[in-house]
Amino acid sequence: MEEQIRLILKSIGEDPEREGLRKTPARVAEALTFLTRGYRMDPDKVINDAVFTEDYQEMIVQKDIDFFSLCEHHLLPFFGKAHVAYIPHQRIVGVSKLARLVDVYARRLQVQERLTNQIATTIMDKLEPLGVAVVIEAEHLCMRMRGVEKQKSLIITSTLLGAFRSRQETRNEFMNLIRRKG
Repeated sequence: MEEQIRLILKSIGEDPEREGLRKTPARVAEALTFLTRGYRMDPDKVINDAVFTEDYQEMIVQKDIDFFSLCEHHLLPFFGKAHVAYIPHQRIVGVSKLARLVDVYARRLQVQERLTNQIATTIMDKLEPLGVAVVIEAEHLCMRMRGVEKQKSLIITSTLLGAFRSRQETRNEFMNLIRRKG
């Protein structure tokens, strides 16, 4: 990867041997490896290590999960908050696992729509809950730094499965909970 980064530096008109750039290929390679570590993470292992049998069928919500990802179209960051909820059916998962699952998929080259779906469908497949809801609010640097150059623009995506899709009152409860401050 370092050699390709040197070639990129040359192609944009830089000298990769210049003092300030000599270590840049190694730093960029290390950064990209870190930012895409989700490819080396197994969502099954993240979830399966912490699934517990519990007779609980009320909504569980984890909101304001910070995430960072890279847009697959421009390799520029997008970042924001994920809100994840599910209604268990005999099985719950450790609360930290929801945030870890967001990271598994966010730390890959992504589009926000796919990221939202991957989180929701993984929870649905692994826990078999009565419903799953995922809402992601994100700022995309590809919209801020290039193209339309719109600052303060948010993209909001949602995936609603099971009871969250079929029951308006369940969906409303989730939306009200994620809007609450504190």
